[in-house]
Amino acid sequence: MKRSQINAVLSDAASFAARHGFNLPPFAHWTPDMFRDRRAEVRGLIERGLGWDVTDFGLGHFDREGLVLFTLRNGRLSELRQGRGLLYAEKIIILRTGQTCPMHRHNLKTEDIINRGGGTLALQLFRSNSVGGIDASETVRIETDGWERDLPAGAIIRLEPGASITLRAGVWHAFWAEREDVLVGEVSTVNDDETDNVFRDPIGRFPSVEEDESPTRVLVIDYAGRLG
Repeated sequence: MKRSQINAVLSDAASFAARHGFNLPPFAHWTPDMFRDRRAEVRGLIERGLGWDVTDFGLGHFDREGLVLFTLRNGRLSELRQGRGLLYAEKIIILRTGQTCPMHRHNLKTEDIINRGGGTLALQLFRSNSVGGIDASETVRIETDGWERDLPAGAIIRLEPGASITLRAGVWHAFWAEREDVLVGEVSTVNDDETDNVFRDPIGRFPSVEEDESPTRVLVIDYAGRLG
């Protein structure tokens, strides 16, 4: 993705969330210079990967397969392994109509996906087979707002604003917005975007960035290179 495209996408992201009653923390609005000036004070924020994330999954067509995310809180895998400490994470995701989050699963993460506002959030679901691939025949067990049920393989479930679904580790899922853009919430166990995303197709989790202009906001993938 070009940096100019990322800048344009982020220019409306915080206001989109606010229009749906979700106000982001102050550091969501920091410039790169503000981050650099505070990097010693906010090292924990940087180490946990909190902040902005824009991705086209390395495919080059953000309007079809892409997401804007903001990680608000996140623990460490070491704490999760010990079973104590900050064991959870929270994100919001801005999903535009026409965009899809590609089919994937997680090895460790269990997550609640919540429609925080906007249109309908649609998800297609499969269970994993014995080797971790997609099982195209067996039913998949889900929970929607505490209601457990079995759905046919490949079923599409639709969540209206306020509704949620619990996806346990190993459940394959893709999702997209219908009718209008959706503000998606995610509450989960500790989030590890470096190693815990398994995609059906050979794609990447993060974009390649072409620096055609200066960034207006810092992405999580910028922390190491831009902040030192």
